[in-house]
Amino acid sequence: MAAELHDQTDIFNLSIKYPNFAELSNALYERELTHLANSNISDPALLKRKIKGLSHHVKNAAMHLLEGGAPIDVDVHNGSWQAKQAAKCPIATQSTDSTLKWYGANARYGAVVAIYVEHLGEEHIELDSIDMLASDRMHLNKFGWFSKTGEYFEIVPKQTRYLLLKPTKAVLIAACGGHRWTPKGRAIPRALSLRELLLSTDIDWKTFK
Repeated sequence: MAAELHDQTDIFNLSIKYPNFAELSNALYERELTHLANSNISDPALLKRKIKGLSHHVKNAAMHLLEGGAPIDVDVHNGSWQAKQAAKCPIATQSTDSTLKWYGANARYGAVVAIYVEHLGEEHIELDSIDMLASDRMHLNKFGWFSKTGEYFEIVPKQTRYLLLKPTKAVLIAACGGHRWTPKGRAIPRALSLRELLLSTDIDWKTFK
């Protein structure tokens, strides 16, 4: 009972500091619980840990999403970023030389990076983070090993392509917005995982043009 009252007090205080905090938190909870319910997690202990940590992660995500500073808007009803979608996936200006130069100067442990994903003609950009560094390559938390020129070193799923991108404002906005493209043009945006939303709040937008 004491813990429940403490949580209610926290929510009340945070709702005063961050307008729409409760509404955004509810949207994040609902989406993440649906994701967990439909996941393939078979280990009860792992599922229990994920549910136990959900309150902490949702609270952090909601606070950081509402703190502002990003050049995109927050949709508190859906727990997502909202931004105008480009007609095409913004990778046309990418090159191995510019990617190598950027990561040669900026690669660091924990840095948020962007991965181009193409599968059966459908394109989108995902957020990941660096968890290991070597002289000519880096390991990402989800995707694994890439060279600093963007090349993927792991086994790629059939009819799929991964490419490490040089982060730009357009690339990161597309990733945060969950923008998707098919050969016919723009598609319905995908919902970011709670992990990606947390990564999106760690982007230093002032460094990107």
